[in-house]
Amino acid sequence: MDFLFDYISVNTFWTILFTGHALLAVALLGALTHQAAAVLTPLRAGGDGFVARFRSVSGPTYATAVCVLWVLAFILGGWIYAKYRIYVRIPIEQEGFYKTLGAFELKEHLSSIGLGFLPFYWYLWKNVRNAAYASARKWLTIVLAAICWYVFLAGHIVNNVRGFGL
Repeated sequence: MDFLFDYISVNTFWTILFTGHALLAVALLGALTHQAAAVLTPLRAGGDGFVARFRSVSGPTYATAVCVLWVLAFILGGWIYAKYRIYVRIPIEQEGFYKTLGAFELKEHLSSIGLGFLPFYWYLWKNVRNAAYASARKWLTIVLAAICWYVFLAGHIVNNVRGFGL
């Protein structure tokens, strides 16, 4: 890895990594939000407005993308986490922002729980024709979307408290 720093600075490397993590998170958030809207408010005949088009996505086509995006964002987040523990968490503790730290701790736990749900989520969406799974599929999608929104917003809060570029 040291050869890489002959070409780019350490700060540029972390900026690229953080930006990649953020872009994956936005894509994941969009996919899960579309899918949750689709299961919460199924498309009615004759709907042609913005809301109708927003919720008219094909849920099964999003399942694999959601799983891949979640895993990739989780891996990059884990890589960034090592730097966070030293350069972000300690100064936030010293400044006494314990609610912010608690929000981030919950973010860590929820993202791990969401990762554990992914095999079930994928299975339920790949068996979409089985009506017995409809309720479980709907609620698991909603739970994952809620987790994703919380994780996304908590990450932004911590970034806003300490700043980007570490």
